[in-house]
Amino acid sequence: MKGGYTGKILRVNLTSKSISRIETEKYMEFGGGHGIGSAIFFDLVAEQLPFDAFDPRNLIIIVASPFAGTMMPGSGRCEVQGLGPMLYPIEWFGHSNFGGRFTAQLKFAGWDGIVVEGSSSDPVWINIIDDKVTIESARGIWGMDTWDTQQEISRRVIPGLKYGEWSELAGDDGFTTQIPAVVCCGPAGEKKSRLGALLHGPGSQAALCGFGGVFGSKNLKAISAIGSGTVPIADPKAFMEARLWYRQFQWDVDNPREVERFNTRAWSHNSGRPSGGNTLNGQLPLVPARVAACASCPRACRLRLATADSNESVCAGTMAVRLERGAPLKLSRQANDLMQKYGLGHWQFMPLQVYVQNLYKRGILGKGKKIESNLPFELMGTIAYVDTLMKQISNREGVGNDLAEGCARFAEKYGLYEEDVNSGVLNLAYWGTRDHYDPRIQVEWAFGSLFGERDLMLHSFANHNFHWMANSGDPYLTAEEAARLYSEALVPYNDDPYLADFGDGPTGIYSDSKVKLIAWVKHYEKFWIGGGGFCGWRWPQTFTNNTADRRGATPHAEQRFWNAVTGDNRTFVDHMSVGHRIYTLDRSIWVLQGRHRDMEVFPDYIYDRKSPGHIMPMIVDGKWTYARGEGRTLDRAKVEDFKTRFYKFEGYNPDNGYPTRATLEKMGLKKVADLLQKRGRLG
Repeated sequence: MKGGYTGKILRVNLTSKSISRIETEKYMEFGGGHGIGSAIFFDLVAEQLPFDAFDPRNLIIIVASPFAGTMMPGSGRCEVQGLGPMLYPIEWFGHSNFGGRFTAQLKFAGWDGIVVEGSSSDPVWINIIDDKVTIESARGIWGMDTWDTQQEISRRVIPGLKYGEWSELAGDDGFTTQIPAVVCCGPAGEKKSRLGALLHGPGSQAALCGFGGVFGSKNLKAISAIGSGTVPIADPKAFMEARLWYRQFQWDVDNPREVERFNTRAWSHNSGRPSGGNTLNGQLPLVPARVAACASCPRACRLRLATADSNESVCAGTMAVRLERGAPLKLSRQANDLMQKYGLGHWQFMPLQVYVQNLYKRGILGKGKKIESNLPFELMGTIAYVDTLMKQISNREGVGNDLAEGCARFAEKYGLYEEDVNSGVLNLAYWGTRDHYDPRIQVEWAFGSLFGERDLMLHSFANHNFHWMANSGDPYLTAEEAARLYSEALVPYNDDPYLADFGDGPTGIYSDSKVKLIAWVKHYEKFWIGGGGFCGWRWPQTFTNNTADRRGATPHAEQRFWNAVTGDNRTFVDHMSVGHRIYTLDRSIWVLQGRHRDMEVFPDYIYDRKSPGHIMPMIVDGKWTYARGEGRTLDRAKVEDFKTRFYKFEGYNPDNGYPTRATLEKMGLKKVADLLQKRGRLG
C-alpha cells in the first residue's frame, strides 16, 4: 500500500446493521477524497438511479485524502458525498465539505473513509475507535443540538474525559489525550430539512446539499472517530523538505512582508496571516481572542473568543444571521451559534431569511395572508425573531414545515418560483443555491457552478486574489502583473495570457481562454480540492504577497507534496487529467439523473438585469486594468455558444452535454459508457 493510505474504507449498512470493508487499492487510481467517493457511488448504486435523496439507497460517503493526518498545509478538509436533497430541480449527486480534524482522526483510526448505506429503524450513531466499529443507540442523544450531541458522545466514548489529560477509552480500548472527532446533524437534520447541515466542532459546517437531512433520513445522528495510529509517508525526507520549502509562501509572523499593508483585516485573506476570518469581533472593546486552525493548516482563519460565542466559525458561518442595525455584535454571534446548534446550513439560511422578510413586506406571508404564518414579525431584527424562525424550520412547525424544504421548493409550492427567481428577488443562480459573486462579471464562478451541481464555493480561484486585492484600493499587483502570474500558474494552459481577462472583448468572458479556465477550475476542484482535501480559502495559490517575486505555490507545491506522501512520481498535468476523469464521472452520474445541456442555463435576471459591477482584471481599450463592468448582462446566444465549445473541449457531445464513449473509454471508464448507452444517454 502506498504512503498516505491506510488500505481500507469502512462500509456500514444501517438497515442490516452489518459492518464490512472496501479495499482502498481498488479505487486508488482516483486519488483520494472526492474521486474515490464518486467511483464508489457509481459502483454501488448508479444502476439503481434515479431515486431520491431520502431513499435508503442513497449513500453518505466520506473519504479522506492521502494528506489527512499529515503536516500538509491546508489539506484537512473532509469531503461528504451523496444525493443532495437541497439541490434543485433534481437532487443531484453532490458534495460538501467541512474543516476541523475529523479526517485526521479517521485516518489515525486506520480508515481511508466511510460509506454509510441503508436506514436504521431506530436512531443510532457510529462509534469508531481504531479497528473497533460499533453501531450505538442514539437514545438520549436524538433531539439534542449539535453542540450537546458532540459533548455527550465524547463522554460516552471517554467516560472520564478530562481535557488535555490522559483518559481511558470506553470498553478498555486504551488511553488517549485526544477527544473524539464527531460529525453530526442537529434537530433540522433529524426532521429531514433540506437546509440541514452537518456540523463538526462548534462551527465547521458541511453547509451545502442538505446532508444533515440525509443523516436524519437514515436515523443516523452522528459519526465519531478517534484513533491511535499514524499516517504512512512514502518519503519522509522529501515531505519535510517540501514542508520547509513551502514556508516561503506562508505569512511569517516573525518577519512578515509589508506588515503595514497586510496586517489589516481587509488584507488578511490575501496575506494568509492568522486572522480569525470574518468572525464578528469588531465592536470596541474587542473581545479577547486567539486564532484557531483546522488540522495541518498554518492559515488559522478561525477564532476562539473569551466569550465562547461564534467560536471556530468562519465566513458565512459568522454572518448568516444579521440583527437590526446597532444591535450588539455579541447578540449577532449568539444568533449565529443558534444556527450552528440547530444544524441549519448557513449558505441557504441566509437567502431564506431575506426571502421571508420580502414576502412579509409584499403582504404575501403573515397572519391571514396567502401564506399563513405566526412568526413574530414585529420583533424582526431581534434574536427572539431569529430563534423562532430557526425553531419553526428545525421542528417543521407552522410555516417552518414548508420553509424546511428550502427556498426553491418553498417558492414553487406557492407559485412564486418562476416570477421571483427570474426577477432576481430570489437569487438562486445555481441549482437552488444562491449566487455568490456577480455571475455576470466573475464568470469562472458562474460557469464553474453552472457546469457543476451547486455553488462553486472556492474563493481562491479568482475572488481572493483578484477581487479582494483590487477592491482594497491598494492592490500590490497591477492588473497586468496579477493576470500574468495567474496565467503562468495554470498549467497546462499557462501559455495563454488571457485566462484572467474578465472583460467584454474578444479575449474576455466568452473566449476560448475562458473555456480553458473553466476546464482548469473543474479539474482542479475535483482532484486537488475534493480529492486532496485542499482548502478553497488558500488553494490554488497563483500569487502571493509573501514571496519577493509574488509567485505562489501553485503548481509546484501540489505535486511535490503528493509525490512525497504517496510515493507516486506524477506531474501536475497528470493529476489534472485525473481531475478531468473525476469530473466526467460526476457528469455521467448527473446524466443518469436527467442532466441535459438545456438545463444548464442561468435564471433570467442574469441575462436581463444590469450588473452593479464587480471589480476584476479586464482588458479595456487594449490595456489591462481593474474595472467593474457596471451595466453588464450575460448574452443568451453567447452563453449557449460558450457551452458548445466547453462540451467539445471536455470531450462531450455538444448537442446534449453527455460524455461520449470515446472520451469515457480513453479515461478507462468503459463500464460508465456501457451504462449510459443502456439508458440511451451516451453522447
